[in-house]
Amino acid sequence: VQLQASGGGLVQTGGSLRLSCASSGRTFSNYIMGWFRQAPGKDREFVAAISWGAQYTYYGDSVKGRFTISRDNAKNTVYLQMNFLKPDDTAVYYCAAKERRKGWDNAGIPYSYDYWGQGTLVTVSS
Repeated sequence: VQLQASGGGLVQTGGSLRLSCASSGRTFSNYIMGWFRQAPGKDREFVAAISWGAQYTYYGDSVKGRFTISRDNAKNTVYLQMNFLKPDDTAVYYCAAKERRKGWDNAGIPYSYDYWGQGTLVTVSS
């Protein structure tokens, strides 16, 4: 599985961005997809995850109510709509994938994922 994240950029506080992550190589609908982020000097943080058929979603506490994860299995793409952005959201955002058989319960754990994209930088100015 190869993942290609895009959509990052510079935005002002309160603004919005939509990240995309395109997948290739395997049957996309068999994979749980996640978004994580990493700010300079900090550990990788869970942002959001979505199950293989979009029946479940899960969000990190810091983004609940502001971010929305979605997927289009026909386009092999997962999205992260980010609204009401804050300077604390500044980070490199990574998409990740793991096979559904590996379970949904640990969807917020980075090391449970097998495949990672290259990251896209989001900068929120104050």
